[in-house]
Amino acid sequence: REAIGPYLESVRILGQRTAEMHAALALDPNDPAFSLEPFTPAYQRSIYQSMRTEAVRVFQTLSKRVRHLPDAQQELARQVLDRQSEILARFQAVTTSKMTGDRSRIHGDYHLGQVLYTGKDFVLIDFEGEPLRSLTDRRIKRSVLRDVAGMVRSFHYAAYTALLGRSGGSAEVRADDQSLLEAWCRHWYQWVATTFVRSYHETAGKADFLPDTDAEFRILIEAFVLSKAVYELGYELGHRPDWVSMPLLGILDILKTPAGLPDNPG
Repeated sequence: REAIGPYLESVRILGQRTAEMHAALALDPNDPAFSLEPFTPAYQRSIYQSMRTEAVRVFQTLSKRVRHLPDAQQELARQVLDRQSEILARFQAVTTSKMTGDRSRIHGDYHLGQVLYTGKDFVLIDFEGEPLRSLTDRRIKRSVLRDVAGMVRSFHYAAYTALLGRSGGSAEVRADDQSLLEAWCRHWYQWVATTFVRSYHETAGKADFLPDTDAEFRILIEAFVLSKAVYELGYELGHRPDWVSMPLLGILDILKTPAGLPDNPG
């Protein structure tokens, strides 16, 4: 807390506001556009199939392009490719038992760029969902933990953007200092992400849009965070190859610890 300072309190508020957003989206059970829908075994299978399909496609692309990446990125890419089966097993975990909780309308494109800080609180904006998806697809009810996972990944990007000199500012981290600073970077990310998820969970409580058990919550958030990182890898390969290190580091970080978060941050 001494190292991160008052930002943890801001993140706690953001977790609270995120849970309140989901509660508001599920407020009217009489409106078919916003009423909750059951989390069925068929939906569980569809989550796994979509995650698996995208991962296979992204890893095929990565395999074709790995030799054209800089040496440091090649090493990270090969580590990820060597763990494909482990990644797919993480996704398959969402089908191993019946999941409780309901599906809801969600933000759909939730990250730090979609929140405005007032100095004391946050305003959440841009509820149109992912622009590249059809309107019908954007209105499909999904697990709210997709939004939570999106913000967790956004914290990781925020930390590593500064470390890897992608922020567009004049200051750059010297190569000799990166290994030392990466430990602090990961420390910041873990604490911030965990504080956000904990605040979200505590605020949402026993809401119908959340699983009934902590074990189910953990399985889903882990799968969604990992899936988001794989999606980011595909995006960076196609649009910003120089940024590939961030999702690669993210994937490896997640595989070290469930959801990339420490179990007990203190």
